[in-house]
Order: sequence, then structure tokens, then C-alpha cells
Amino acid sequence: MGGSPRDPGPRRIDFHSHSYLTDGTTSATDMWFEAEVLQHRALALTDHVGLEDPRPLLDQLRREASGWDGSPFVPIVGVELTKVPARRIADTARACRKAGAEIVIVHGETTVENVPAGTNHAAIDSGSVDVLAHPGLLDPRDAELAKDHDVVLEISARVGHSLTNGHVARVAIEAGAELVVDSDAHGPEQLVPLEQALRIARGAGLADDRVERALFTTPAALVRRLRGR
Repeated sequence: MGGSPRDPGPRRIDFHSHSYLTDGTTSATDMWFEAEVLQHRALALTDHVGLEDPRPLLDQLRREASGWDGSPFVPIVGVELTKVPARRIADTARACRKAGAEIVIVHGETTVENVPAGTNHAAIDSGSVDVLAHPGLLDPRDAELAKDHDVVLEISARVGHSLTNGHVARVAIEAGAELVVDSDAHGPEQLVPLEQALRIARGAGLADDRVERALFTTPAALVRRLRGR
């Protein structure tokens, strides 16, 4: 992947979305189909899990993902750990990975919901989390830890969660941590096309070189890492 933000060749990769298996409005199949119509290269379905057994959810997502076997489009099967006690994040993330999650993201400490204190740090420090979603007023020390542990930080397109995008972008850049722009879509109409993602990245204060990294370089590298496990 790669290319300039002005080059129509690169395609969108989104690591955060939901189906009606949790709180979305439609099936994973529908979400993946609509993402393909929007010319996305890949979309992760990351339905919410807590401390329950993640296998039934992941098994269903894998069955639906099989519809794209042999296709250039990449359906990624994963979970979003949501409001798990901070002390349980590491073992829960490992359990999800063992159950077959290709990607594990964590519902970060957004300013618009109650989230267990310490979630951001525990997620980054766990060694089993790929993306920290909407991390809110992220501590610069945790951004530095994210860089050291290869945890990607999310710029969110979702209303409310997006309020702290500028702060997240600033502390991530200062720490040298990687960023991605995700939709957190709960239905096909909330998927973010490439041009909208460009505006969100620039609106968060990213310069052109960081837009390039957040939309193309880092997502492509993360897909390779997920598929290389």
C-alpha cells in the first residue's frame, strides 16, 4: 500500500467496527460487503467482549469472513475489550488471542463514557493489544509506552469519542507513537470513506506526512503484522 494522500490508488483500512452480534445494526457480512463497495482494502469487525468466553462470537465472525476467501478484500476478525477491569485486561486479551482473534483492540478512556480508571495504561502494557481505541485524555507517558510496545493509537471518527482527537494526535506525535483513523462504525452508513478520513486526520492537526502514515503506512504494516501471526 502507500502513496500520497492525494493519490487515488491507496485504499482505506479500518480497524474498528461492530455488527449486530453486539451493538451494531447489521451483520458482519453486510458490514464487510459495504466496506468493499466503498473500496476499502480491509475492515476489522471488533465486536464488544468483556470477561465472557469470546469463542462463540469469534466463531461466527470467522464463518462470515469465509465469504471473502480468495478475495483481495481483507475481512479481519477481532474484538473490542470493553469496560473490562484494568487488572483483567492482559489476561482477557490473551484469552481472545488464543480463541482466534486476529486483532484485539481496547475501549479506551474516552471522555464521553465511564471507563475503568487505568484502562489506557493496562491495555498498552498488556503485550496483547494491537490498538487502543479513542483513548481520551491520553497521558503522554502512556503514549511513550505505546511507542515502545507497538500499540497503535486511534483517531476516532465517532461522535463524542472524537472530541479529544487533537490531544491524542499531539501526544502521539510527541512520543513517536503510531496513529490510525478508525470509524467505530455500528452500521454501514457510519463507515468512513477515504476522503472523509483525510479530513478527520487533518482536523486532528496532522501534517501531510503524518496523514500519510496514519491512513496508509501504519494500517498496511498493521495488516501485515496481524496476518503474519
